[in-house]
This record gives sequence, structure tokens and C-alpha cells, in this order.
Amino acid sequence: MTDAHTVEAPLVAAAPRGPALVGAWRRYSWIVSRVALAVLTLLIVSFVIYFATILLPGDAAQAVLGRNASEQALAALREQLGLNASPVVRYFNWLGGVVTGDFGQSLISHEPVTAAMWPRVLNTLLLVGLTAVIAVPLALAVGISAGVRQGRWWDGIVNTVTIILAGLPEFVVALLLVVVFSTGLFHVLPAVVILAPGASPISFPAALVLPIATLVIITVPYLIKQMRSSLIESLSSEYVTMAELKGLPQRVVVFRHAVRNSLIPSIQATALSIAFLIGGSVVVEFLFQYPGMGLALTSAVTQRDIPVLQFLVLVMAAGYVGFNLIADILTVLATPKLRTR
Repeated sequence: MTDAHTVEAPLVAAAPRGPALVGAWRRYSWIVSRVALAVLTLLIVSFVIYFATILLPGDAAQAVLGRNASEQALAALREQLGLNASPVVRYFNWLGGVVTGDFGQSLISHEPVTAAMWPRVLNTLLLVGLTAVIAVPLALAVGISAGVRQGRWWDGIVNTVTIILAGLPEFVVALLLVVVFSTGLFHVLPAVVILAPGASPISFPAALVLPIATLVIITVPYLIKQMRSSLIESLSSEYVTMAELKGLPQRVVVFRHAVRNSLIPSIQATALSIAFLIGGSVVVEFLFQYPGMGLALTSAVTQRDIPVLQFLVLVMAAGYVGFNLIADILTVLATPKLRTR
């Protein structure tokens, strides 16, 4: 009897593990499906990026060697770059390098693309990160204050200012800030970012003020309007009315019930805004000569440095897809009923 119990006990204890694993898979399989969709999206984007860049007018070998290059030199460079192979073969060779982190060499500097451009990527992420740290809390605070005071003078001021700012392009905002703070009125901030080779922008904080201010100004209006409209919709919902009928204080009703539910649409809006900053910072970086991906991208297009161009565009696309994936996951986690679908 004792031997039977000692044999059967582990079987009884181990039995629930199967249903538990199945239940866990059902609860979190949506994450796997969304990650797979993001990978598929990046694969399609890589195909578009590659063929869009190789179909650019002109000859890459001619752009590198110049118009006076001999036919022998051009032929040798085309052979070295693999330009004589079919586009499909070249794409899969390039894709294999992307998977292993090898984007080839720059046609201009002859350095590995990843090593040469990675500091530029970090500089752009620094600019975008500092902008998000300032813009997101500011937009949420202003949007909440305007939504709570719907129809009052403060709400009218916020609506007017956001409409005006939303209609200003990046270069207009940048030029206005330069005129005010770097030339005529207050000569207190540098108009361009001038750094020693290899230096990080964080070592010269004053040079970051105007680029960050420009990106904050063009980002905040959209987030404010999103937060305000979501909060107004939540304040008119039935669960807020029920909370008020129960006699809960207005502060509790607003922040514990209305604001918490209004943050869900704002998560998606924030992800779209940050993803926009990664690609939209090209103009700002060019105007302020900020050593990030935007300035490197304009140089790569001008010099027809195809490997660098492909790397930078793919990184921007990956950032856009990645931020949207994070926002999608956070939205589902914040909305339990979505996890049951």
C-alpha cells in the first residue's frame, strides 16, 4: 500500500500542469501573435526599402567614383558591391546580413555601417527620449486640466493655442525659436549643435534646448487634444455618473475613474507621437545640425550612400513598429476584456 502511494503521488501532483500551461498559453498567446505580426511587417518593410533604394536614378558606382572614373574602375566597383547580380539575389544577400547585424560598408567612408551609424542612432534616441520625458507629462497635465474645465476660459485658451501650434511646420517653429533665443531678442542659446568628433550631445546641454523645444512644441498639441477629448468622453459616461451619485468626491471621480480610463487612448497617441519623432526629427536635426540619424540620412541621400540609407530607414521603420507594438501590448494589458478575444 505504501509503495502504491509513493508511485501515484507524483502523478496526482503533476496532473494539473497540463491544463495550467494551456490556460497560460490562451491568456498570453495574443502577445506572440502581435510580435509575429510586427516581424512580418518589418520583413515587408525591408523588401520595400531595399528595392526603393536600388531603383533610385543614377549609378551608385558612378556616384562614388565620380564622373571622371574609367570604365574599368566602375566595373570593378560594381563587381565589389555585387551590383551585377539580380535584384532578388542581392536582396536576400542583404537580408541575410541584416539578420546577422551586418549592413555592409559605407560607400563614402568605407567603414562598417553599423559601427559608423550607431552613435548617430543613440543621439537621435537621446533627443527623442528627452522630448518624450517633457512632452508626455506636460500634454497629459494640460489635457486633463482642459477636459475638467470644459467650456471655461482655460479650456478656450488651450484649444486656441493647440490649434495654432498644430498648424505650424517643424521648420517654422525651429526658425522662430532661433530668432527669439539665438539672434535678435535673446542671444542665450546656440543656433546650431557644434560638437567635437565623437563627443556626445549630452556634454553640451545648451545645444539640446532648441531642438528639444521644437520637437516638444510640434508634439504636445496632438497629445493634449487626445487627452482632453478622451477625458470629456469619460466624464459623460455612465460609470462616472454612478460614482457621482454614490457621493464620491469630485477629485476621486476624476482621477480614479475618468482619468484612468482616458489614459488608454492616450497610450496609442503617445506611441504614434514618439514613432513620429524618430522619423520627423530629420528636419529638426538638419536645421540645428544635430548629429543624429536625420542629418546622416540627408547626407546619405545626397551622396547616394545606399548601405547607410538602407540602414537608417530600416532603423526608423523598426522604431515605428516597435513603439506601436509596445503601445498595443500596454493597451491590451490595461483593458482586460481585450485579452479574452
